[in-house]
Amino acid sequence: MIKGTIKRIITDRGYGFIQTVEKEDIFFHANDLLKGVSFDSLTEGQQVEFEIKTTPRGLKAINVKPAE
Repeated sequence: MIKGTIKRIITDRGYGFIQTVEKEDIFFHANDLLKGVSFDSLTEGQQVEFEIKTTPRGLKAINVKPAE
């Protein structure tokens, strides 16, 4: 899994962006969280782990969870 930091959360739309160690911003949606992780429990600046999926619109984080 890749590690990053939640850079921005848009709570009313259910999505946000994670900044990787390489300073790349990756989109994530509330539906892309690991099962059992609540979107409302995530905060900006929080360390997370995730996988990356290539979509027609670009890269997207999936299986997002708080870092251990």
